[in-house]
Amino acid sequence: MHEIAIAFWGAFFGTVALMLAGSLAAFVRSLHRVGLTAALSAVVSGGFVAAYLGLLPIADPAMEARFLAHVAVLSTGVLAALLLSMLGLLRDPQVARRVRRAIVVITAGVMVLGWLLDPLQALAFSSLLTFSVAAFMLLICIHSARRGDRLAWLAVSGVSLMLVSVGGLIWIALHRDGVPWPVHALSAVTGMGYLAAMAMVLWARYSYLIELREIVSHGPRYDPVTRMRSHAETGQMVGLAFFSDHGEGPRPMGVIAVSIGNLYTLEMLHGRAAVNHALFVCAGRLRRCVPGNVEMGRLGEDGFLLLVRGPGDNRRLVALARRVVQRLSRAVALSTSVANVDQQTGQAHWVAQLGVGLLATTAEVRPSAAVAMAKAMSRTAWSYASQMAWHDQLTGQIVELPAADPA
Repeated sequence: MHEIAIAFWGAFFGTVALMLAGSLAAFVRSLHRVGLTAALSAVVSGGFVAAYLGLLPIADPAMEARFLAHVAVLSTGVLAALLLSMLGLLRDPQVARRVRRAIVVITAGVMVLGWLLDPLQALAFSSLLTFSVAAFMLLICIHSARRGDRLAWLAVSGVSLMLVSVGGLIWIALHRDGVPWPVHALSAVTGMGYLAAMAMVLWARYSYLIELREIVSHGPRYDPVTRMRSHAETGQMVGLAFFSDHGEGPRPMGVIAVSIGNLYTLEMLHGRAAVNHALFVCAGRLRRCVPGNVEMGRLGEDGFLLLVRGPGDNRRLVALARRVVQRLSRAVALSTSVANVDQQTGQAHWVAQLGVGLLATTAEVRPSAAVAMAKAMSRTAWSYASQMAWHDQLTGQIVELPAADPA
């Protein structure tokens, strides 16, 4: 195999490894079905490619051709079932049973029929079946997309790329040494495109399941605008965070309150849609800049609350507050109506009037008092240049926290 072809196929198998790592992350997050689907897609695709490239330790050409015929049939059945499942066409249990039974029967029949042919003929027949099933899956994806499934258009792109990749791999398997390296390169690139498209479809479903889990868990206490705990649920979060499970009383906690002072003005100028968009963007930026072990929730109509368990050194709180100010103070283009959410027209450029209050509590401070104090400090911070207010425990005063440590 040409050196350039080896490089392209190395990139393909690297993509397979990345998809496997992503599936493991989804599985760890308890999204077992999504993780298994992604892992099966990566493993079956990688195994199919490795077999058709002749990377398996099979010396006898006839035995290799017979084995490749079986690999093609089994891979086709598995990938077809996974694609139908991703498109949501197997939600009905009866339909799912009939489709899976048909796939098993067809797969077994083709494998039995292959033994009536010589090895090369069996390989050619199975490869033709693989290409035909992929083309049929493309028609199903197009039908789903035309019925209004937006994710199906992404599947259309992925299956189209798979058809090109499968065609090139069939050529490589049937003419092992006479295939130019551009065919290898094109097959590898389109194979990576197929995996990327399938990963994007699964990611969309993964994000949906994360949000659905939050809704099911918190019910009406879940805030759909910011995808966080609502103000009422935040009160329960505070109680659970401050008190240990063994009834040992309140424990040290870092409290950071974030208040946005110009939401009312934004609503008066551009309407409620712009305010919802602003809260959505601020909450998204907050989630991306906050470590995973920090509890978050809404605080009233114009703020957020962050709880850091056992903050220890205050520098950790200060660094987090500065990062929050830096991220949330960036300008954003807001949609002024629901109709132009995804368009460039009808937008307002807005910068949050931010205030951040920091408080490192002790065991003697009541949770409700700590949250109220942090919220009051965050509103005081609206008048500070650094946008941050800090409770100095030595003097007992509210002071401005500098935007950067003094040199």
